[in-house]
Amino acid sequence: MSTSEPEEETEAEPTDEEIEKAPAAEAETEEPEAEEVAEPETEEEAEPEEAPAEAPAAAEEPPEGEEEIEVVEEKVYTIPLRHVWTVTPRGKRAPRAVRDVRNYVARHMKSEEVAVSNEINSAIWGRSINKPPRKITVRAVKDKEGKVIIYPAKGA
Repeated sequence: MSTSEPEEETEAEPTDEEIEKAPAAEAETEEPEAEEVAEPETEEEAEPEEAPAEAPAAAEEPPEGEEEIEVVEEKVYTIPLRHVWTVTPRGKRAPRAVRDVRNYVARHMKSEEVAVSNEINSAIWGRSINKPPRKITVRAVKDKEGKVIIYPAKGA
């Protein structure tokens, strides 16, 4: 019995170490399996759910934004920007085009407050600072406070 007692004591010490290492090893073994199994299911399930959810949301957002703005006047303009190419140095064309679009709409809508939407800005800057478009079709929306916001034309 004396031989079994030291064995139990010596086994107890490694058992504690094994217990400390074993859960860590089991956790490492279980986690990658759980991740490998969970990720594909989540991605497959998430993609179909997100795609239809984004499409209707994107379609609903512009009308909601327009409803919040009480539209007094809405017009579509095709703004020529070809003079920007001839008058302005190559490295300053896109900023000049944005200024010209803003001034054109301010003059035609008779408003001093004009905001350019991100879509119009990215359309002008799309081919870098050197090559803005030669013309751009925009939709100008004026609210009851006199502020004008410029959006891309729906058909263009």
